[in-house]
Amino acid sequence: MFTGIDEVDWAALRHAYGSAEDVPGLLRGLASADRAERETALDGLYGAVHHQGDVYDSTLACVPFLLALVASGEVADRAGIVELVVSIGAESAGAEDGAEDGPRARAREAVRAGAEVFVRLAGDADPAVRRAVPRALVRFLDEPVRVLALLRERCALERDDRVLHALTESLGLFARRHPGHAAGALELLTAQSSAPYDPGLRLAALGQLADCAPDRLPPDLVPVAVELLRERSARRSTGRHGVDCPHADTLASRLRRLRPSDEEGSQLLRTLHRGLGDRLDERTALLKGQLTSPDAVDRCNAVWMSAGLFREWRADWAEPVTLIGAQLAAEESRLRDAAVSVLEDLFDLAAPAADDLAALVTSRPDLWVRRRERGAPTLGGPLKALARTGDSRAAPVLAEVLAGPVVPDDLGHVIGHLGSGAAPLTSALRRRLGEIVPDSDATFEQAVPLLSALTALGDAEALPEVLRLLRGLPARLRLRDAVMEAAVRALEAFGSAAPSLVIPVLRELLETEYAAVAAGALWSVEGDASAVLPVLTGELTEGTPRRRAAAGALARLGPKAGAALPGLRRMVLAEDRWERVSAACAVWRISGDAELAAPVLRTAWAENPYTRRTITACLAALGPASVPLHDLLRAELAARRRHLVSPSGGYGSHDVLDDERLMRACREVLEGAWGAAHARRECGE
Repeated sequence: MFTGIDEVDWAALRHAYGSAEDVPGLLRGLASADRAERETALDGLYGAVHHQGDVYDSTLACVPFLLALVASGEVADRAGIVELVVSIGAESAGAEDGAEDGPRARAREAVRAGAEVFVRLAGDADPAVRRAVPRALVRFLDEPVRVLALLRERCALERDDRVLHALTESLGLFARRHPGHAAGALELLTAQSSAPYDPGLRLAALGQLADCAPDRLPPDLVPVAVELLRERSARRSTGRHGVDCPHADTLASRLRRLRPSDEEGSQLLRTLHRGLGDRLDERTALLKGQLTSPDAVDRCNAVWMSAGLFREWRADWAEPVTLIGAQLAAEESRLRDAAVSVLEDLFDLAAPAADDLAALVTSRPDLWVRRRERGAPTLGGPLKALARTGDSRAAPVLAEVLAGPVVPDDLGHVIGHLGSGAAPLTSALRRRLGEIVPDSDATFEQAVPLLSALTALGDAEALPEVLRLLRGLPARLRLRDAVMEAAVRALEAFGSAAPSLVIPVLRELLETEYAAVAAGALWSVEGDASAVLPVLTGELTEGTPRRRAAAGALARLGPKAGAALPGLRRMVLAEDRWERVSAACAVWRISGDAELAAPVLRTAWAENPYTRRTITACLAALGPASVPLHDLLRAELAARRRHLVSPSGGYGSHDVLDDERLMRACREVLEGAWGAAHARRECGE
């Protein structure tokens, strides 16, 4: 297995942490008789030579030894090594087969060169190995006819349900990778989707057909799938594979323990959902069937699956959200926690579950604050989710938390969602802000959420506490800029109530590195263009860190900022996309020059969805003059997919909120334009 390993100059090769001289020891560890040592070695290889999916020259050097290890009948846990080899040889996300070069392409070719080993392993005595091998056959054996024959043979001979599921998944992969040879694979999948096959296998086949050949799906797909799910659940063993097996404390073993209790069931339905794509009526009906299953594990899988559906697609989700809310009363903590986690990220869309959230918050004060072994405490999920819906029932509970000895730093971030319902909390928020030590290491985490809340509530009585904090911040405070800018935004919000106190402070800041932010606030409070225009124009110089903020402030000045137009027009040509967007918005609002600005904003809208809320805010300020880009808003409102969906499948915790706000803003701009046009017609213009 290790012939030639000492002839490789491992010290000259690199992995994620530098020299690869430790790799031979890790490779030998895979062949150890001790399970803990094998798991530690596999963990080390994932962490070093295949760190976060990367491939290095040392990874390429490992491939022959990894193939020799999986070929040896003397090595235990070979399935994990096969999975590592498959991952090393796989194309990166979004890459066409063969479209890459460098170490990754060479590693893939090395795996292909040794792919014959997977043929021998297809009938291995270890079912875990047989389960890992079919995907490798499809990916790396460049003989489609032979691969299909092997898969067909194994389907006929195999008796292990989990291996059969892996074979079914590989038939779908084969059909996608080799469309010219797909007919035989699709025939097998169609046969497996019907009786007398096991309900789990039928679900697996339906999921693959949904992805590869939707025309082969039964017309009553959803009722069939729900019934199969329930049949499968009734047959499923109550035990979890490997639950009692001891494992070393390695990354690989920890990830295994974190998997769903019915990982296979989760994957079956996830595959079916993914195959249905934008067929949202069917996906919603399927999700409702899952959420009303008598089996708590099925409902838990459905809750987790719903998160991706809500984050990716725009639809009326009230019924599924209501069903998720019903899970909050479940005795199973895993199910309840899953429901809370999903509802937390839905904000307003979680409103149909507000009654269930309020009931849980009322009955479980121990869940109001989440305490962790490491790190500061955070607001408990049920209370956070309830507050994010805007439900006023969260306010008195938040007041109790604010009055307690431990106040989570993130509490302030949810206050704004309560609107006027949070007014009774202002005195407690002011008190907490006044207790912050300005030069503390935790100033950023403590101050910014509180400043955000008080700003959202417009609590001008907090002005003394804000000024105390602003004047006490040391120059080398960690994340000082963010704290300063949050404080300036608060001064801007309070300024109309106490201009004689706020204006001098903002004028002082015009002489600092916060000039752009302070000038924008000063304009809002005082409305004196002559006081801020020179400062803001000077901030437009290329390389100035806050020239985006300066452009944004100049846009608010409108025609009074005409003197800044030369600098803004130069900034429209900047390399940085966000600077171009800010400058284009300012030019349009100041001069009305849509011919220069509109193409820049149209390009940014298409290239970076994160710019869309900024652009829509600009169009709202322009009013009827924004008509040249209204087609973008109409197309956005007609789109079913949310604008921040990542090609890699990743999501942010605020993606749903940001998307809902974008759609609301688009509607307001278009409705405002329609209203203005209607008023002109009524006036006979």
